[in-house]
Amino acid sequence: MLRHDAKMDLIKNAPLFARCSKSELRDIAAVADEIDLREGKELTREGEPGREFFVLVEGVAEVRRKGRKFSTMKPGDFFGEIALVSDRPRTATVTVAAPGRVLVMTDRAFRELMQRMPSIQLKVLAAVVDRLPPDSF
Repeated sequence: MLRHDAKMDLIKNAPLFARCSKSELRDIAAVADEIDLREGKELTREGEPGREFFVLVEGVAEVRRKGRKFSTMKPGDFFGEIALVSDRPRTATVTVAAPGRVLVMTDRAFRELMQRMPSIQLKVLAAVVDRLPPDSF
């Protein structure tokens, strides 16, 4: 099991949370669960709705788009953060390629945290805007 500070360090690397203070990161880390994964476990499926954000703690995961390998994720990589703030379908399928562990945060836990801590809302929204393509305004 990861120490709480280690969870915070992993989560703060996600652009969605980059503007959050240590105190806010502590609260975000508190709602993230650590889960062991077996090889072959599908974490996201392209085109399906997303409800979780993941940070890979140990192991390797393959990212596929339209059935083709797009990239390989390693510890510290994250994915699914847009699912926390939008209803957009997953843009890729992510499958565990070697046994490992992830931190996972559900959209429900994230929304509840945002309601309790409005200071996080503004920082997350600003990060989302930063990630939008320039021609989307």
